[in-house]
Amino acid sequence: MTTGDGGQTKHVRVGAIDLAYEEHGAGERPFVLVHGFTGSRDDWREMLPPLAAHGRTVAIDLRGHGDSTNTGDAASYTFAQLADDVLAFLDATGTARCDLLGHSMGGIVAQLLTLARPERVASLVLMDTAAEPISRETRGFFEAGGRIALASGMQALYDVARGAAERGPGPSKPVQRTIERLGADAYWDRIRAKVLAMDPVAYATLGMALSDGPGVVDRLAEIRCPTTVLVGVEDAPFRAPAETLARSIDGARLVVIDDAHHSPQLENPASWLDAIVAHLAWARGA
Repeated sequence: MTTGDGGQTKHVRVGAIDLAYEEHGAGERPFVLVHGFTGSRDDWREMLPPLAAHGRTVAIDLRGHGDSTNTGDAASYTFAQLADDVLAFLDATGTARCDLLGHSMGGIVAQLLTLARPERVASLVLMDTAAEPISRETRGFFEAGGRIALASGMQALYDVARGAAERGPGPSKPVQRTIERLGADAYWDRIRAKVLAMDPVAYATLGMALSDGPGVVDRLAEIRCPTTVLVGVEDAPFRAPAETLARSIDGARLVVIDDAHHSPQLENPASWLDAIVAHLAWARGA
């Protein structure tokens, strides 16, 4: 799996696994991007070059995703382990401190890392994410998807998901505009590549953790670094959780991205980039 944007894929050994990543730009303190569930570093494809103009930018694939190792071991797929992987990645690449962004599930990972090792996180962007499961009602969805993934593979899961999307009421307006801009074939090919790269065991295990895993709401006051909370205006399940994050983290800034759903960097890239550049300027004292 490659991003196709001119970036070079690299791998680093972290314990018993390899993590894939790519980096753009230059600078001592990098901006590290952590994708969400079923995602990969490809989620940032279009944004890596403009971000690189503002310094070293690093996008990683979490274990079980993208070009990183698929362990096939359910016990190895926990949010705590993913956070440990990102910390080990920082160690392996000689990164003392970073500006860290976590998207959706990646936001959970970023919160855990920041709470465990605050001296390693200079600033934080929490994007379309939450500090606790957003709805216990999602359990049935993840249970069904996990069964398909384990029994029939990720291609079967992709086929079911795409079929359901095309038979349903249709995507939100921001997503529909993204599909039109990228082209339907390119849009779905991109999703298919990410889904097929994912470990079925990771899908089944992490999906359930998203629906019933423990939260960290009662620890958010411990986060002291400059923090920006981003959320798409139409990402209804995450609007209230974003407000909780911004209210509970001292000094945090809440930015609601217009004309965006769950992936503002794709749906409204100009506004998303403006928000990120503003965050980095704040966090780096410009």
